[in-house]
Amino acid sequence: MTLIDLANPTKFLSLTTRVLPWLAVATAILLLVGFYQAAMAPDDYQQGATVKIMFVHVPNAWLSMFVWGVMSVAALGTLVWRHPLADVAAKAAAPIGAAFTFLALVTGALWGRPMWGTYWEWDARLTSVLILFLMYLGLMALWRAVDDPSRAARAAAILTLVGALNLPIIKFSVDWWNTLHQPASVMRMGGPSLDNAFLIPLLVMAVGFTLLFVTLHLAAMRNEILRRRVRSLQMMQASQQAA
Repeated sequence: MTLIDLANPTKFLSLTTRVLPWLAVATAILLLVGFYQAAMAPDDYQQGATVKIMFVHVPNAWLSMFVWGVMSVAALGTLVWRHPLADVAAKAAAPIGAAFTFLALVTGALWGRPMWGTYWEWDARLTSVLILFLMYLGLMALWRAVDDPSRAARAAAILTLVGALNLPIIKFSVDWWNTLHQPASVMRMGGPSLDNAFLIPLLVMAVGFTLLFVTLHLAAMRNEILRRRVRSLQMMQASQQAA
């Protein structure tokens, strides 16, 4: 089955029916292994047991940006390639991305309190992630506010691409400005600076949370396709009754 085939909603629904159970099982296994490894990881010599918040905070922070990147590709699919499922993919991803961003903000605040002495500081990294969260909420509100699906899709796609400018600001904010947030310790020049006792559980958790996103995204896309079909049938029935 090619990407062109997946433009057919019926074939896409058939694919999700087959792969979702396997994805759910793989996600559960990886997250269970990741949480076990995180629990068994040693305490940090400076941060103590609070360092283990990292195993939830960092994957959610990564995914908050990754999901917006997925939505940006979907936005191009809506505006440039007119892919029939592009808007479905973007709309289904937005609540999931908002949830990951919210978890990144909350776990970051819990991690920051013992390290910085405050739950929140208006520095570049934290503020730009908060802006990302608000953009997710704005997109979700936009889809609800515009009744015409095609107009809502185009407006959301444009806003998504404009919002993508925030992603490099989030990524490089700790390099461009003097912030409380620590610099990258995994994806950086010269390789990760974390010890394997922390790096391996972190990567397992990152893969597990990524699979969780894929699973939830496919399920949400399936629900959105079915919802739109029901709406189309209701509109056809209403027009027939009016005639």
